[in-house]
Amino acid sequence: NQSERMKRLIEDLVEVSKASSGNIEINLDRCNAGVMISQMAGEYEQRLADAGLELVCTAPEEEVFVMADGRRIWRVFDNLMNNARKYALSGTRVYVSLEAEGERAVFRFKNISREALSVNADELSERFVRGDESRNTEGNGLGLSLVKKILDVTDGEISAENLPEGEYLMYGAIRTKAD
Repeated sequence: NQSERMKRLIEDLVEVSKASSGNIEINLDRCNAGVMISQMAGEYEQRLADAGLELVCTAPEEEVFVMADGRRIWRVFDNLMNNARKYALSGTRVYVSLEAEGERAVFRFKNISREALSVNADELSERFVRGDESRNTEGNGLGLSLVKKILDVTDGEISAENLPEGEYLMYGAIRTKAD
């Protein structure tokens, strides 16, 4: 287990470093954002259910296309959904939505954190920062940093928000340039 965690940490560090320096290969292609949401739901619905979470996905009826690197966007989805699986309060829902807003497609991920966050939402995308410093799960504190770096180099953006109750975290809007 420890060697697998170390391998994952090294891979994440290399990818964050490449993205930070602009040395990451990006292959933009026309992608159907609704299909991306459906694929993600198929991949994570059971994993979330096993963690006591219900996945709720919403998308517009009309097709929404984006110019994106499908592999990199999948990494973004994977990191966000794994965070929800690991850190969301059991017995709650994980919401994922897709909306077309002007010339952008906006993906929103929202869940209720199991523990109150000990950092400001803006700090979550910094390297090695974890929402609760007492966490001792398999995470390495690079997931949201990697998400931010990938989106920075693909003309996307991410924001996080602590909602008034203090225990909610919304992974704001992931914006990818629509075609």
